[in-house]
Amino acid sequence: MKRISAVTIALCLLAFSQASHAQSESAVPFLLIAPGARAAGMGEAFVSIADDATATYWNSAGLAFQTQRQISLMHSNWLPQLAPDLFYDYASFVYPMQGLGTLGLAVTYLNLGKQFITGEDSPEVLGEFSSNEFAIAASFGSPLGKNSAVGVSLKYIRSNLASVGAGAEKGDGKANAFAFDLGYLYRNLLVKGLSFGVNLTNMGPKVVYIDAAQADPLPTNLRLGFSYKLLDQEFNKIRIAVEFDKMLVRKYQDGTSDSWYKALFTSWTDESLSQELKGVISNVGLEYWYTDLIALRTGYHYDELGKVKYFTFGAGLRYSLYEFDFGYISAGEGHPLSDTMRFSLGIGF
Repeated sequence: MKRISAVTIALCLLAFSQASHAQSESAVPFLLIAPGARAAGMGEAFVSIADDATATYWNSAGLAFQTQRQISLMHSNWLPQLAPDLFYDYASFVYPMQGLGTLGLAVTYLNLGKQFITGEDSPEVLGEFSSNEFAIAASFGSPLGKNSAVGVSLKYIRSNLASVGAGAEKGDGKANAFAFDLGYLYRNLLVKGLSFGVNLTNMGPKVVYIDAAQADPLPTNLRLGFSYKLLDQEFNKIRIAVEFDKMLVRKYQDGTSDSWYKALFTSWTDESLSQELKGVISNVGLEYWYTDLIALRTGYHYDELGKVKYFTFGAGLRYSLYEFDFGYISAGEGHPLSDTMRFSLGIGF
């Protein structure tokens, strides 16, 4: 008999920047890790902007307004306060198709480090294995008019948490899943420079590791936000953004959960109104560009229910076809997210 020592995995899954109670109710929460150092520097308030190759994650509708091919690459040593061998990588490619819309492809990879297999009733180490999760997404954004667009993403998800089962359970810690996202973006809403975006993500069948009776729902999430260009001059540009996120997962005390299409509605009624409002995560961000060359960013993430509050900072440098971005989380001493840094490279051609 064997059991898996997976303390690192458990802590990682509970430390992501979404409400901790919702994460404990869903599988593959790595899908909630936001890619892009630019968005990270703005407090992850990006659903109404989505104007680069990371739109495959933030809002696929934003792809419709992109007119050049782009590549985005990001690396982050994830949760450095928690473990030294965790890292997160993201890569995406955008290809405009004249007269039709824009196609996007993305790969997300989370390395959860090395885990150990111990005896059922003994701390003796019997072996070790590496845990990881990844997702491959194909996205498409199409314009509805001059200022509005819709988008859709299809995802294949692979979770490799363990190489063997725990105790007497059958199966192992591996699973496959499929999901889709729907997005909408409207630019110049009512006034020039005001944008509205909404993205409904990770909708699909439950994730099965052991058997169907123990299946967990995907981390279905709703993002809704606005952004406004406060200043749009030749040498100086300032944009502010605000975003609200809510997990749409409904799980019961007996371990069962609603299907994703039912949870779109029932997840709003499982708590009192005041508790539901506490479960809404707020993000605020600001971006300043000087001559389209140098960018400075800051933001704030507020999750009352999950007790996660932190400031973000970032910077960017654009030269020719290249853009280099950096994002930093300042979550306070001892917090797993503190000192998390993201580095991105964008290439347009």
